Amino acid sequence: MRFSIIVPMLNEAPGLPGLLARLTELERQGCEILIVDGGSDDGSVSLAERAGFRVLASQKGRARQMNLGAAQVTGDVLLFLHADTLLPEDALTTLRQSMQKTAAVWGRFDVLIDGAHPMLRVIATLMNHRSRWTGIATGDQAIFVTRKAFNAVGGYPDQPLMEDIELSNRLRALARPACIPTPVRTSGRRWESRGVWRTVLLMWRLRWAYWRGTPAEQLAQRYR
Repeated sequence: MRFSIIVPMLNEAPGLPGLLARLTELERQGCEILIVDGGSDDGSVSLAERAGFRVLASQKGRARQMNLGAAQVTGDVLLFLHADTLLPEDALTTLRQSMQKTAAVWGRFDVLIDGAHPMLRVIATLMNHRSRWTGIATGDQAIFVTRKAFNAVGGYPDQPLMEDIELSNRLRALARPACIPTPVRTSGRRWESRGVWRTVLLMWRLRWAYWRGTPAEQLAQRYR
């Protein structure tokens, strides 16, 4: 079982050193790493290349970046990792054991949200419980999927928002996700910069609207 990690990136220079250090450890363990840049202008590409990683240029758009990366890597299992998220040190071992034990074709990790606000831990807990109940994973939870299953559902939909929700819906038709309790750690900057409660309410509204059929392109305008 060979693993490939695809990292979509756009202007992530401040947090890159920590990510690149963790990716270096995973690369030493035999994991293939590909960073797909969507047009960074803050030196992110130079930082990644100087650290020895392959960086692929892409059109802007996380779904497009991840699909392009998936087409370029060689692993049997694809893991899509946001650039502000850190996998646990034993991620590959945990992932391999989970997939072998459950015969899962896709899944995700639990998540912890880093930040000063006390509600971030509560939000992460609710995200993890909701994901277990619904079978829907978010990109912050480091979605992984076998190449066969990814190809079978046509990869990520080419849309500017909710691409992780739509991919989960497609994959649920094949199987329930494996939910790994060992957490990834993701940045709480989005919540803290926009306001924790304001961001939570916005995401609930966007998800509800998407479920009701509002096009992702309209929702992306609200998200900005």
